[in-house]
Amino acid sequence: MTTDSSNNYFNNQQEPSQTSLSNPSWPFIVTGFAKLLSYLFHPLFIPTYFFLYLMQFYSFEFAGITDWQLKLRLFGVFWMTAFFPAFAVFLLWRLKFSSGIFLRTQKERIVPYIITMFFYWWMHYLSRNFPDQPEVLKFFYTGIFMCSVAGLLANNSYKISMHAMGAGGFVAALIFTSFHYQNTDGIAISIALLLAGFISTARLILNEHSFKEVYTGLAAGAICQLLSYYFVM
Repeated sequence: MTTDSSNNYFNNQQEPSQTSLSNPSWPFIVTGFAKLLSYLFHPLFIPTYFFLYLMQFYSFEFAGITDWQLKLRLFGVFWMTAFFPAFAVFLLWRLKFSSGIFLRTQKERIVPYIITMFFYWWMHYLSRNFPDQPEVLKFFYTGIFMCSVAGLLANNSYKISMHAMGAGGFVAALIFTSFHYQNTDGIAISIALLLAGFISTARLILNEHSFKEVYTGLAAGAICQLLSYYFVM
């Protein structure tokens, strides 16, 4: 590949998605709400939200540990799956390896994907080797590790939506958790589906992704949880 073609390639990576809901006439409140959703439901927060869900609806899985120990576990999940990966992205930005913390190009996403894969693999390892963990965390952490691998592979071709992968994986995780415990948790699943729709629409409104990038992200998140549930549980 020549220098000119390489420059053209990386310039193309920075162009905004052309098939999205982006519209300069969107009211400020709409774009503001879309940004808020993107921040609150960033994919790095999904493991913490899932753990909170288990604490609320399946508290019997934590029998025998104190409230303080449970809070420490919640903090540990946030620390390993959200803080450290986010801090790594911050360092990459400060060291000039990326132009910002929002990772808007495929090239900037490669290293963060690899770093995130390491932390998700470690959580998968802990869930499989420590018996005092809720059983469903085994397939959940395996699924998000698989999804990060799938995201890295897809990133070679296009900028698959990480928000959509997180939202799709979360919905699937709730469904399979319901199956595992034989508990019909329709309200939580319905809310998760509604949020997945809002999050996906927000990414389109902000012109961060195309329809293809969002739809394949949702599918990748759900399929990875499905495969993980089938092979792990």
